[in-house]
Amino acid sequence: MEKPMGGKFRCRTQSWYIVLVSFLLWLTLYMCYLYSSSVTFRKRGHSFVANNHTGFLDSSQSFHVVVRDDETQDPSHVEDIDIVDNVVDDGETETDEDKTTEFSDVEEVNQVIDSMLSEDQNDTDTDSAKDNEDVTSNEEVKNMDEDDKPVVQSSAQDKRKEGRSTKQRKGTTANVSERQRDKKSEEDQERRKEDRVVKQKETANVLERQKGENVEDQAAKRKGAANLLERQRGESVEDQTAKRQGNADVSERQREDNPEDQPVEKMLPAVKSRTERPQRPRRRERNKTADSLNPVMEKRIEKVVAEPRRQNPVQAGSDSCSGRYIYIHNLPRKFNQDLLENCRSLSFWTDMCECASNLGLGARLSNDEKLYSNSGWFATNQFLLEVIFHNRMKQYKCLTKDPLVASAIYVPYYAGLDVGRYLWDPDGFMRDYDALNLVKWLASRPEWKRMWGRDHFLVAGRINWDFRRDPKNESDWGNELLNFDESRNMTMLVLESSPWNYNDFAIPYPTYFHPSRDDAVFQWQNKMRRLKRRFLFSFAGARRPGRHESIRNELIEQCLASRRRCRFLECDKTQKCHKPANVMRLFQNSIFCLQPPGDSYTRRSIFDSIIAGCIPVFFHPGSAYAQYIWHFPRDYTKYSVMIPESDVKTGKANIERILTRVSRDRRVAMKDEIIKMIPKVIYADPSSRLGEIEDAFDLTVKGILDRVETVRNQMNEGRIVNYDFEEEESWKYFAIGKLGPHEWDAYFSRKIGKHGP
Repeated sequence: MEKPMGGKFRCRTQSWYIVLVSFLLWLTLYMCYLYSSSVTFRKRGHSFVANNHTGFLDSSQSFHVVVRDDETQDPSHVEDIDIVDNVVDDGETETDEDKTTEFSDVEEVNQVIDSMLSEDQNDTDTDSAKDNEDVTSNEEVKNMDEDDKPVVQSSAQDKRKEGRSTKQRKGTTANVSERQRDKKSEEDQERRKEDRVVKQKETANVLERQKGENVEDQAAKRKGAANLLERQRGESVEDQTAKRQGNADVSERQREDNPEDQPVEKMLPAVKSRTERPQRPRRRERNKTADSLNPVMEKRIEKVVAEPRRQNPVQAGSDSCSGRYIYIHNLPRKFNQDLLENCRSLSFWTDMCECASNLGLGARLSNDEKLYSNSGWFATNQFLLEVIFHNRMKQYKCLTKDPLVASAIYVPYYAGLDVGRYLWDPDGFMRDYDALNLVKWLASRPEWKRMWGRDHFLVAGRINWDFRRDPKNESDWGNELLNFDESRNMTMLVLESSPWNYNDFAIPYPTYFHPSRDDAVFQWQNKMRRLKRRFLFSFAGARRPGRHESIRNELIEQCLASRRRCRFLECDKTQKCHKPANVMRLFQNSIFCLQPPGDSYTRRSIFDSIIAGCIPVFFHPGSAYAQYIWHFPRDYTKYSVMIPESDVKTGKANIERILTRVSRDRRVAMKDEIIKMIPKVIYADPSSRLGEIEDAFDLTVKGILDRVETVRNQMNEGRIVNYDFEEEESWKYFAIGKLGPHEWDAYFSRKIGKHGP
């Protein structure tokens, strides 16, 4: 074969052209195939969506059932149905733009479902026809020869045109359906809003009706409770009347119903604030009906009948303690023993731990200067009376463990030691905390409800002004123990009582003398009778320069002017008056001892002078005559001299001249009376027991039992307790025994407060 020019064969060049054309034709056919396959897939996907719609329609039967049940007002069925439409446009799936639709009418729901069915059916038919056409075109493309390429291309273009027209028709149909759904959605939203408004109105009406019914129910309950209380009160009075007539069955039921002691933690209530505490009614409110007062005061003033005491198994004729039994409350330790264990916190200036030794009597005093007896003398602090009295009560021979047998109930609360820790604290809450807890604890006990606390008594070892703080001023002095309504039902024993209140009574200050035997008292009395006294009168005390109403400055000046006839012991910073030897030496050498008011009406020096056989000279009836009604003779002229303080203040009274005019016989008589009073103002040693002598403790217990018995009789007779006199005239009723005008009215016409004149 001849080699062609140019070094190339012509047949080989033609073959490369054929290969290139074949490759391009194959590529074109392959692209057409891919396009037709994608169109077919989209159509099948749309058919799948239509099938999903068909499945939704199958579940619509349950929807119709729910709607029918809603028409029957069955609350167990769900009222709201969620419908979600999925629309496919150009290969993109529509998101969940149509939210939950609420239908209230069955016909509207059926119309919406039918329209959705017709749209889905049309889409399904269109997609099926297109699917068949695509399958046919694919088969024709596969059988084409290379020479029929232009025909295939024209056929593909026709197909694309038909596809675009079909898409346009489909898009138009979808837009129409979307607008219809939007319109229906807006109508449904408006309908839901109207339904919500209707439901809100119905709910408001239901709440209003319920509120009205609740108010009516509450009113009915209150009326029913009031009627029930009235019936219970009437039944209670009848039961108590039956008890007074000797109904033994009622007494037996009381014993069975008596609850056992509960733990202290469950009995103590929370402390209320001042705004939550019930306020004591004023005097002008005391004639109001019981319903207008608070519950505690109602119990105090209403005519109730006291429950009778249970008879002791011992025969009444052979029982020496009949009518004298006393029950001691077992208080939580925080009210007494814990205070002594924390004795160093009781005072900033005094070692109260040493003072609380020897059962509250303090350290023993030696008789180096022959001023005392060989035994029975202690350095006793005046504020330890609560501890001394408690220890004496433990030795009382008529104690009982059965409160139903007791004639009186003793509350061993160390009120003075408690409040003494906070007297200089401006926070009144701390001063009231334990006192308030105590009265609430007592009021919750079954023993309280027998006489609503009128058979209870308590010893507070300070003057009453330390427990009568002004309710309107929490930063004022003291606490409010004596102002509590529960305390006003009890008998409160203090070192100095209030002349204008009927529930507190004064008992003697503790002295240095605490004998353990009767003969020790007799020996001391004989010694005081034989003493020769050097001074006509004396005074132990301090000046009151900042108080213009005090007469101490005038008394001191007159004493110093009398020179040899008067002796003055100044109680200054040297603490001379705090040494028992200095005080007893002064009083044992004096015939008269001046006892003017100090920080209050009374002072401990009164009782120190009595045990020394010194005749007291008073300047105010509130210093003794209106105070110690169970311990001092009612006729004050038998044992004392009274000089009006106004005469001393104005200079009309000369102390030396007045006392010199007292006859010798009267001096002897008054001295003998004072020496007889010594056993009545001393507290015997708690570790022992006197024989025939009655000391201050014995007279106090006797006074308590008499008072409780008087109150019990008033209650049983249906009388209102302590309403035979005005409370402001209590001093006149208890000290004098009669009401009406009196020569001392001028002394008690004003309240001096906590500091005294």
